[in-house]
Amino acid sequence: MSIIIKSIDSISTAALEFLHFVGEKRVFAFHGQMGVGKTTFIKAICQALDVDDIINSPTFSIVNEYLRSNGSSVFHFDCYRIEDLRDAVDMGAEEYLYSSDYCFVEWAENIAALLPDDTVHVEIREVENGQREILILD
Repeated sequence: MSIIIKSIDSISTAALEFLHFVGEKRVFAFHGQMGVGKTTFIKAICQALDVDDIINSPTFSIVNEYLRSNGSSVFHFDCYRIEDLRDAVDMGAEEYLYSSDYCFVEWAENIAALLPDDTVHVEIREVENGQREILILD
């Protein structure tokens, strides 16, 4: 499955299309070069999920928890700085990943061994004219 984001103005529609396609899946591993728009797309997905909190990159905290209007949580990981899998285990990553709440993981390759088997892998890449292509791989 592929979704093209033609401009920032169409990102909300793309986020809704993404959520419709993935259905009941809850854990997503985002792949793509730095600066390609992983965090921006995750923000749009969170907004589509009615997250009430301010959504920002968890670069230094590694994981942010956001609350949805229905009271459930959304977890947003940035695993770029994780060099040792034990660091992720020590911070309780498995509890988040197996919580049945939405989990969006940037730089997921750094914690690949901890990801559930049904994790949906998503690649974001820049295509012509600055557009973004969202590839849903699993």
